[in-house]
Amino acid sequence: MSGPDWRAALDASGVLRRLACFDPHVAGTFPLGLAVPGSDIDVLCHAPDADAFAAALWEGRGDFDHFAMWQWKRADRPVIATFRVAGVPFEIFGQARPVREQHGWRHFWVEKRLLRLGGEDLREAVMTVRRQGAKTEPAFAQVLGLEGGPYRAMLDLEDLDDAGLLDVLKVKGSPGG
Repeated sequence: MSGPDWRAALDASGVLRRLACFDPHVAGTFPLGLAVPGSDIDVLCHAPDADAFAAALWEGRGDFDHFAMWQWKRADRPVIATFRVAGVPFEIFGQARPVREQHGWRHFWVEKRLLRLGGEDLREAVMTVRRQGAKTEPAFAQVLGLEGGPYRAMLDLEDLDDAGLLDVLKVKGSPGG
């Protein structure tokens, strides 16, 4: 699914308005044009007060189908909520660190840059792997021939300038390079 369907669901959810004080950012496969059936709309939030964030999510739950919320046990204890609006799945992630420092945003940003540089050939190569069931970061890592864990490997690319990313695209023999 792409185009107006996910945007309409996002608008209908009202989550950007409801969570405005948590600096929400839409990330993930929909804005990248890499969604496959079952993809969700990812909204990343800066939630230094996990209880306040959870309360804000809980307050709006009546508008959402299949609402679920939980909190991780790791150090900064992010809060995650999932639900559906207009049949489209959502995942809301609130973490104490600012959105631009969160791994999800950092992955999104480097993927966006790679797609801009690699063009439609790179997008189609990643989509081919995604259609086979791969998550986004592993799909990019496979297409680019990156070594090691795909999530770390993608983060390792974020400090490269465009020339460096073009070198990765060329060296790895990926489409668009």
